[in-house]
Amino acid sequence: MSSLQRHFLRRVVQGVGRERKSRWGLITERKMANVVNDGGDSTEEIVNGAVGGGGGVEDVYGEDFATEEQFLTPWAVSIASGYNLMRDPRHNKGTAFTEKERDAHYLRGLLPPAIFTQELQEKRLMHNLRQFEVPLQRYMAMMDLQERNERLFYKLLIDNVEELLPVVYTPTVGEACQKYGSIFRRPQGLYISLKEKGKILEVLKNWPERNIQVIVVTDGERILGLGDLGCQGMGIPVGKLSLYTALGGIRPSACLPITIDVGTNNEKLLNDEFYIGLKQRRATGQEYAELLEEFMTAVKQNYGEKVLVQFEDFANHNAFDLLEKYTRSHLVFNDDIQGTASVVLAGLIAALKLVGGTLADHKFLFLGAGEAGTGIAELIALEISKQTKAPVEETRKKIWLVDSKGLIVSSRKESLQHFKKPWAHDHEPVKNLLDAVKAIKPTVLIGSSGAGRTFTKEVVEAMASFNEKPLILALSNPTSQSECTAEEAYTWSQGRAIFASGSPFDPVEYNGTLMVPGQANNAYIFPGFGLGLIMSGAIRVHDDLLLAASEALAVQVEDEHFKKGLIYPPFTNIRKISANIAAKVADKAYQLGLASRLPRPKDLVKHAESCMYSPLYRTYR
Repeated sequence: MSSLQRHFLRRVVQGVGRERKSRWGLITERKMANVVNDGGDSTEEIVNGAVGGGGGVEDVYGEDFATEEQFLTPWAVSIASGYNLMRDPRHNKGTAFTEKERDAHYLRGLLPPAIFTQELQEKRLMHNLRQFEVPLQRYMAMMDLQERNERLFYKLLIDNVEELLPVVYTPTVGEACQKYGSIFRRPQGLYISLKEKGKILEVLKNWPERNIQVIVVTDGERILGLGDLGCQGMGIPVGKLSLYTALGGIRPSACLPITIDVGTNNEKLLNDEFYIGLKQRRATGQEYAELLEEFMTAVKQNYGEKVLVQFEDFANHNAFDLLEKYTRSHLVFNDDIQGTASVVLAGLIAALKLVGGTLADHKFLFLGAGEAGTGIAELIALEISKQTKAPVEETRKKIWLVDSKGLIVSSRKESLQHFKKPWAHDHEPVKNLLDAVKAIKPTVLIGSSGAGRTFTKEVVEAMASFNEKPLILALSNPTSQSECTAEEAYTWSQGRAIFASGSPFDPVEYNGTLMVPGQANNAYIFPGFGLGLIMSGAIRVHDDLLLAASEALAVQVEDEHFKKGLIYPPFTNIRKISANIAAKVADKAYQLGLASRLPRPKDLVKHAESCMYSPLYRTYR
């Protein structure tokens, strides 16, 4: 017997402390003395009398006899046993383990005798989920399933995506983040706080997976339209990465959710005894910048050049600075700025078949001039510039923005934040949205303000007064923050509006016609976009990749969808949609020389589909 084998066997016998199965069989009481290894040494000789007079294994580390005040080392021994297998979410199949697998992996007696298929398990779980009347209960049930049986979780989500997407993401994830401290059960990602400053690389190495391809990170300062939720914003990276796997096919083990905790300015959380984060005011300035710099450096050092870092729900003042700072040195993507812009642009391109003309023929008015608003506006300007060959400085003049102080005009330029200045056009000051609509007469009204019910009856009626088919996009999340509801948009426009929202709304019947609102959900874009970056080995994100993603989504809206008033395809085909987006993004990456995975596959769509994670159970030997 080698010294390594001898050491392993000694650890097994000493550390078990109760009956367990190993590759040698059941180790218990006097039977250990009869176990003989290939080298002829008996287990009893190896442990040198570890079998105690009481018939059990001696408590070598003193765990059973220690007092609560004594220090212990938490020893763990890895043994291939059925009990441990069933508690590994990546490999657990629950009642779907076959007869052969139950024998081969010591599962006899640990499961009831009935054997279910994965499809039957799925049917039972959907039946159970539908019994819950409170959305948060469905959310918690889904999170429990993800921690218990990973493949079944993704099978459930993929097969029932339209029903479950609002459960695992918006709008329910917003409530989950608000109550995260109360419903917290076990960590689902990495928490990096100010306490870890100077050792972030060590913290990253604590994560068990080494081959990470996508990181979604937040600092929790601007969660959806709910404001500063601090450390409780972790629900967003967890939810986003679930969609990366379910909708984009990125394998779960390659996804890493991270929350950077620099404190919170939310008084309610600071006074909440169940709050799970640092109870201090937010760090700003140099202290904040140094922590983020250390984090970005450590990510690149630990995971390499091609790991995608997606910034999520950072406040405006940090979001733009971080994207601008790291876009030249890292593979970074801000979903609130770029993902939202790409999905909205896709809807606008598709909507041209309903309203007519080209993008350059339309006039756009935004309520909200933050990350989402300015990001969408810039991508629209870039697309018009691409189509007309006009300078982007010129195409921006077709786009107007309203912020909390009114229409953004040239006379306000000196007092504007840097990301708003490109949108300050020549016009007399206008104080409110209704007057701006009447003055600008836009064909497209886009809400990205995070303020609910701001598209009033007067605003929608004004849009309908000079547009045959006013295009109204109420994008703010969650549903409570939407600028108007689908029913309001259709009713106030006399059924003529083309409407899409950020959160889902049910179909509306108006004068005998069923109107189906579209959902400008970032989930259309970022999973396929990320897959395209990964499969091409892209090392940087270029604006042309975002335009490619928008165009790829827009062309998948078919005539049958337009007849219902939809400007987005149904989510039931989301994996096919993601594969096509990934192919277009990868194609553009190869064209621009940003791809590093060579040679280039001949059929990028088929290659994208072949790269996608499958949630079907595997058969175990």
